[in-house]
Amino acid sequence: MKYDMYDEVLEQPISLEKTLKAEKSHMIEIAEKLKGMDKIYLVGCGSSLSTCYSTRDALEFLSDINIEVHTGYEFVYHKKIQKINSALIVTSQSGETADTVAALRKARENGIYTVSITNEPESSMMKEAEDSVLTRCGRETAILGTKTYMTQLLCLYEILFTMEGSEESKKILMDLERIPTITAELIKTTEEENKVLAESFKDEDIFYCMGSGPNFGLAYKVAMTMLMEGALKHACPLYSGEFRHGLIERAEKDVPIIFLEAGFPGDEHTNKSIEFSESIGAKTIIFHMEDYSDIHPLLAPFILVVPMEWFIYYLSHYSGEDPGSTRHIGKVRY
Repeated sequence: MKYDMYDEVLEQPISLEKTLKAEKSHMIEIAEKLKGMDKIYLVGCGSSLSTCYSTRDALEFLSDINIEVHTGYEFVYHKKIQKINSALIVTSQSGETADTVAALRKARENGIYTVSITNEPESSMMKEAEDSVLTRCGRETAILGTKTYMTQLLCLYEILFTMEGSEESKKILMDLERIPTITAELIKTTEEENKVLAESFKDEDIFYCMGSGPNFGLAYKVAMTMLMEGALKHACPLYSGEFRHGLIERAEKDVPIIFLEAGFPGDEHTNKSIEFSESIGAKTIIFHMEDYSDIHPLLAPFILVVPMEWFIYYLSHYSGEDPGSTRHIGKVRY
């Protein structure tokens, strides 16, 4: 059986291409407005929040720009928001995520420059932000987010690395142009191996997901929206450096642990965690950036998410779940 998520995975390259073509010049204009800002807030929820984590953590390798990441209501209730010479970038697939819209409105009320990144042209976020970037994904129905995740992440990288402006950022932006082509190839080449891998894990009920640098954002997405929302598995994301502060006591024989590795300085801890986990017989699932692409390592989330998408798609299928459906999201209000 084929679910909606399958076609949406296949549509990622064209969504990335269309978004770059339509919005690149606008994103460069936004980047110019952000230069000289004292603080930038990135706000999102769920999959969108993960793109904020990844972008912030990638930028921190190159820059001391003051960037904070919040969920929507965390920003709304924050008592020390910097109002002068600051900016807010909100991300949401629908443009109607209640807590993110509330954050946008608070920023507007306090005179903060606002930017939205969304997939819905008639949404509140699209209309209410001072500058809005529209991702060109068409309709997305699978709750866990595929093409909207990729295009949101693309837009954040394009805007913020253009703003950062260093020679290293220019290299990253050049490689960012290659992402649609690389994504298309990875979609073709990683499906079968992850289908087989997923079948071998279909009876597992809990997964831990680890990464360092910008791969923590992806680990967060894998756990929160892909495993919990899509495959209905218990899951927990961790920074690699936190392995020895908790998970080391729960990692044991046959416990599945997903590792995302890209050669970042923090991956020294990732590799030590892999060694320990394998020594005690844990079921390690390791995704190495170098196995899939040779582009700039700070673009690792774009690369590693593709094999993860196939793994989650088939894990859901073999577990008897539709990876795009929900039981409570969108039905329960609180």
